[in-house]
Amino acid sequence: MIFQQRSAPVVECFCYAGRKMSENSGQKDLPPGLWAGQALHAICLAVLLILLWRCWFLLGQRLPFFFWAAAAMPVLHQVYVWLTWRLELNSSAVSKAMGFQAYLIGFFGLFGARFVLLVGLAWMDYGSLGLGPSVQVLLTVICGLPGLYAMYSVRRYFGMARAAGADHFDASYRSMPLVKQGIFKFTDNGMYFYAFLLFWAIAFGFNSAAAVAVAAFSHAYIWVHYYATEKIDMAYLYRQ
Repeated sequence: MIFQQRSAPVVECFCYAGRKMSENSGQKDLPPGLWAGQALHAICLAVLLILLWRCWFLLGQRLPFFFWAAAAMPVLHQVYVWLTWRLELNSSAVSKAMGFQAYLIGFFGLFGARFVLLVGLAWMDYGSLGLGPSVQVLLTVICGLPGLYAMYSVRRYFGMARAAGADHFDASYRSMPLVKQGIFKFTDNGMYFYAFLLFWAIAFGFNSAAAVAVAAFSHAYIWVHYYATEKIDMAYLYRQ
């Protein structure tokens, strides 16, 4: 009886520890919550917007509507991706409400609008950067060629649906091998490293200081999305 009384607390401790280990293991199988990583997102976005506002101020507050419309589109696009990805992972709400094809239309519609608005801003602000013709052409080529090759590589080897986050909707994408062709020979993240150079190519091509500022904001902000949303989601999706 004495042995049993003394051993009971020990057994209970082991049982408690076992339960906690089981709970922690189960938590690893849970998808990231809607707000996971979004404090980082909000802080970084606030800092980038302050820096962008300062650039706009130094540029003489040129073209306020077009400037801020071009800057707002990356935010709308990446907030759309964050919300749809997390809602899909946690409840399949996007598939139930609109379906994957409708999601893709929204994704590429917003992505395309980023280019359209930036081109509009750069065209209206043409020449404000003050680059000489040879430097303008050189910078446009330096940014444009790897950017175009990255987009080709994404379409040819990676697939546009997969690039848009199809692995959040269809588990079969999660077993696909890592792509090592095209631009992906040089980096696993060719889209963010190189494809976004196309925004810089547009800015340099039109010799636009305002477009350079928005291109820099857009390129920096995609890395905020990567660390605050995508990297967290990938850790869950590819935990196996």
